[in-house]
Amino acid sequence: MSLPHAADAPAGTITGIRPAGTRALLVELGSLADVVALHTQLKSHPLPGQVDALAAAATVLVRFASRRDAVAGLPLLRALDFTHADADEPRTVIIETVYDGADLAEVARLTGLSEEAVVNAHTGTPWTGGFGGFAPGFTYLTGGDPALNVPRRSSPRTAVPPGAVALAGDYSAVYPRESPGGWQLIGRTAASMWDLSRPNPALISPGDLVQFTPIREFLPTTSSPSSPADSMEVGAGVGADTDGSEATDEGIRDVISPASPSEERGGSEGSGFPLRACEEEGGAAALRDGDVSDPTQGDHCHLEIGNPGLQSLIQDLGRPGYADLGVSAAGAADPRAARQANRLVGNPADAAVVENLLGSLELTAHGDAVLALTGAELPADVIDPAGVRSRPAPHAAPFALLDGETLVLGTPVRGVRAYLAVRGGLDVDPVLGSRSTDSMSGIGPAPLAAGTRLPVAVAGSLHVGDPEAPVLAAAGVPGTLGNGIEPGLLRITAGPRQDWFSNGAAAALAGQTWLTTSESNRIGVRLALDPQDTAASPLTRARGGELPSEGVVAGSLQVPPSGLPVLFLADHPVTGGYPVIAVVIPEDLPVAAQLPPGDPVRFIFVDPDTLAPLTAEQAAGLFPEGTE
Repeated sequence: MSLPHAADAPAGTITGIRPAGTRALLVELGSLADVVALHTQLKSHPLPGQVDALAAAATVLVRFASRRDAVAGLPLLRALDFTHADADEPRTVIIETVYDGADLAEVARLTGLSEEAVVNAHTGTPWTGGFGGFAPGFTYLTGGDPALNVPRRSSPRTAVPPGAVALAGDYSAVYPRESPGGWQLIGRTAASMWDLSRPNPALISPGDLVQFTPIREFLPTTSSPSSPADSMEVGAGVGADTDGSEATDEGIRDVISPASPSEERGGSEGSGFPLRACEEEGGAAALRDGDVSDPTQGDHCHLEIGNPGLQSLIQDLGRPGYADLGVSAAGAADPRAARQANRLVGNPADAAVVENLLGSLELTAHGDAVLALTGAELPADVIDPAGVRSRPAPHAAPFALLDGETLVLGTPVRGVRAYLAVRGGLDVDPVLGSRSTDSMSGIGPAPLAAGTRLPVAVAGSLHVGDPEAPVLAAAGVPGTLGNGIEPGLLRITAGPRQDWFSNGAAAALAGQTWLTTSESNRIGVRLALDPQDTAASPLTRARGGELPSEGVVAGSLQVPPSGLPVLFLADHPVTGGYPVIAVVIPEDLPVAAQLPPGDPVRFIFVDPDTLAPLTAEQAAGLFPEGTE
């Protein structure tokens, strides 16, 4: 599915198309101008079945709803004329900046300019919004003064403050929220780069002109900036001090880390309106202390969290279509289990449910409710209002939780994520069209905590379902979870960057057993070698250098310099800077989301159309060493 590369391709030329899993195509282009033009064309005139189009430094990732749509989209992309794409009139965004960044002196040293000349160079030429980045509101800006081309810091910071104005390579950017980062910090702004109350939450969109304006200091203000007029937008307000601390991790690119739910969301801004429905009059039931009357059958009931366990989140089927804003689709990590839970209680498939990690969830019904528990297999009990165990709660079957009764989940015996649906669905406010919590972007409802009250919507016309078989099938066949002894078996398709690896990489990836690690979360699963396998070895690259950031899909197996793959899950970053050697097929992602730490897993290369396993020779043939 590749086209030859062209070093000096004419404008409007696609230099390559690579499959990125079974439902996405990675389109390679000769210039950033072509990237912007193709992205503009695809956003204004989507291809049949197109779900999303994500621009990056030299590529556009096009995601489709199905394999059939992706296959049909290939010839359409090859024939597409995007040289006259209908671009909107560019806006001008003015960013008022205090130039006192921690790295301003270092940038002056690297460029041979004075600090004043660095500021003049940064403000003397308008920048252009190129493409979205690793976080909502982070936009790579291009077209600045070439004298400002500086490398990333050799030691990234663990925390870059929101509003930091930075340089790296040919790019400039403003950090929208506190996050790790290795860019050179030259100043700070109070402009709100990401604000969910705006029609377009991102202050800077691809194609916008950005003019940095130097100021001495920000004036204190208690009100938000005035509304933008015409095509001019101005960011102003109170700035944040830069942080000069250093770190030895990979900063932006090291997105998988062992983090508690609070750590994953700590320091985020623009995180939506968590559980606002529980705090407002009208709409969902008002659930402030003292405002809740005793509910009866048919009233708006609610569920009260007594103990959330290690992590309990509100999830639905996610918010696809916002990747170019830096927002992943998120949604239930195991959508198959979430769908089953909703089906069992008679909800639409996209109703909001509770996703619980490793059990220990306790919640009490205020009003009679119908629930269903799916996903990870675990013991569950119903406790009566007197605190006495009343009965076991079934798995994969609807059951009643009566007024005053409490549901208590035990520790999973298989899988790690359980899903709890209530008839009617959880009635919390959507953010960007979804009620899901996105731990990477900091968008959506806050993690559930003791005392959280979850309103339940009025049930629809669908009937409560009959008991079903558990979604976690027996181990031993492709696409199933292991049992601790037999490994889980995940099916994969090669690429899009298999040419970065030697032709022995296929055998190294699929020919050995990998272990999941505790450094895993909803963003992704880190894999490690099996210490008992003396022949196990990390994956090795066939080429050096860095890969320009490009779009990635859920299921991507990204390979950092360590050679130990990271398997991206629902909350993965929308772009990545390490080569993706293969992608787990969408049908097996629910299994990947249920992998417990320390579990063995093996990968099986399959044909992307039939999903039939490939022989070792066929898989090796997909890895032509040195191919460009």
